[in-house]
Formats: sequence, C-alpha cells, structure tokens
Amino acid sequence: MAGYTRSEARDWARERLVGAVNCTIPSFKSNLKSISELGIRHDVRLAKQHGFVGSLGVSEVSITLPEYLQFLEIMTDEAKGDLVVVHHASWSDLEQNIEAVKGAEAAGAELVLLSYPPNFYPQSEQEIYDYTKAVCDATNLAVILFPMFLWGFSSRIHPSDIPARLIRRLLDDVPNIAVIKAEGGFPSIMGIIEAYRLFGDEVVISCPIEGELLPLGQLMPIQLSATSDHEFWGPTIPEAMRLLREEKFDEVTELYWKMHPARKAKSAVSQQLNGGNFINRQLWKFQGWLRGYNGGPLRLPTQRIHDPQMNQLRQGLIASGFEPSMDSFADFFVGRNPE
Repeated sequence: MAGYTRSEARDWARERLVGAVNCTIPSFKSNLKSISELGIRHDVRLAKQHGFVGSLGVSEVSITLPEYLQFLEIMTDEAKGDLVVVHHASWSDLEQNIEAVKGAEAAGAELVLLSYPPNFYPQSEQEIYDYTKAVCDATNLAVILFPMFLWGFSSRIHPSDIPARLIRRLLDDVPNIAVIKAEGGFPSIMGIIEAYRLFGDEVVISCPIEGELLPLGQLMPIQLSATSDHEFWGPTIPEAMRLLREEKFDEVTELYWKMHPARKAKSAVSQQLNGGNFINRQLWKFQGWLRGYNGGPLRLPTQRIHDPQMNQLRQGLIASGFEPSMDSFADFFVGRNPE
C-alpha cells in the first residue's frame, strides 16, 4: 500500500519524486515460458546503485497480466522502499487497465504512468477526459498524466496532444493526478514550458527527454525526469539532476556536450527502429545492457535490433568517454543472469 491517500498524492509527489526515473523491462527465462526473477532483481539493484529515485515496470512487451503483477511484486521486494516502483498503465482497453492498476496497487507500486491503448480512438476531449478519470478513479495511487504524440490525438483533438484546457479540467476533478510528463507536441519544447507555466505550482512537471532537461533545467527548476530510457546513460542522469539542483550549470553544460556523440547515435538509431508510433523495447533493453543491466530475450511479437544499430550505440558511448560493455552481442540475447 502507498504511504499516502489520494488527497495527499500531490504533496507526496512533490516531496518524494526528486530525481530521475528509469525503465525496467521484464526479463524472461531462457525458454521464455516465465519471467526471470534473477534478471529483474539485477536490474532493480543496479538502478538503485545508479542513483535513480524510481523505475517504471514496462508493460509494453509480450507478457500476461498475472506475470506482469508478479514482475511488479519482485521489483517492489527488491526496491525495499529505496526506489519508487511505477506501474505502466498500458493495456489493451479500459477494463483491462482498471484491473491492472488495481493489481499494481496491491503488488506494491506507488505511482502510475497513464498511457492510452492503440485501439482507443477519441473524437473529442470529453472522451479523453472520461477515459483518464476512469483509470485514476480506480486507484489510490498518484498518477502521471502523459501528453504525447504516440496516442494520435494531435491530428483531431489538438496539436499539443492533450490541450491545456483539458488538463485544467482533469487537475480540478482528479486529485491523484500528481505529475505531468510533459511531452505534448514533441519534439517541441512548448509542451513543457506551457505545463510548467500553467500547472507547475499544483503538480510536479517532469521533463523526460535528457537533451531538453539539461538545457531547460538551467532556466527553470525541474525536479523530476520520469520516465525514460535513462539506463543507457548509467548513473549520468541522476548525477545531472543533482548538479541542476545545486545550480552547477557550467558542469551541467560540460556534461551535455560530453554526452553529445552518444546522444546523436541514440537519436539516429531511434529514428531507424521506433516505427509504427511504438517504442522498440528490444532497443531499450540493449541500451541498458551496454551499461550493465540484464538484457536477455524477449518473446514474440517483439521488434528487433541488429548489429549495425548495436555497434552504433556502443561506439557513440565510447566517443562520449563512457565505458560500455564490450561483451559479445550474442551475450545480450542470453542476459547477464540466465535461468
């Protein structure tokens, strides 16, 4: 159970969510018939070592809901209260998402990242309001509202994906919306500027894109970067958040430019592989593996990653002065904790 009530969710978020939240992608045993507890615990331990304040238990892979809830239970047990476990509310329809969020709360998750299903085709702001409120009303947990181009809202609802007037209604009516993951209108920075200006006094504004976080954080206080594939950078993003809080902007700028070769490699590979308005979780799992995370096989259906992209990511990290794993790429598909 979360250590706060629905009415306390925003105060809890303001106090607890200071830093960066990475992603934990489920690990599976070698026969792919069940999840790998060893691999999951390995990734949670390393996220804590790297200084993350929390980790998203990714659901957008081939996993059943009972397996996913077991995955969250393992994450929560290994986190031992040192890491906020975030439920990924990304399931097939409203009914399943309500079942999932209730199960996630029982499993020990403390925060919810609200997504919208691929078959959800709202034709009005009211439909987005109704769906969002229904999921939030089904849980006592704090919720991250997530304006994002992936949902397909911009072409018929508003260019910012979830317009400010709709966010205003939701914040007024749904007390456990505690964070805005401000990617509306991506890749424009206007989404985060607007969210901070209009709602920053009420809820936590998260800047998940590190290439925007490091510059914007020098001009406006940003306490949270959640959720993102920050594991690609090892402990770097938690360190950058610390430097921003201490207003050591010269050091942040130096770090930004150090990261730039790897950032460009990551961006190029993402453009190649993140097709169909869907994130390539195989790619993200490999990125983490380069920095010591478990890696390992994923079930079909899954997107793929090939040698040219793996080489590009590794070389980008080397060019930035980091030390990625030099193990054989074949080892990635086995994982660091094979079962």
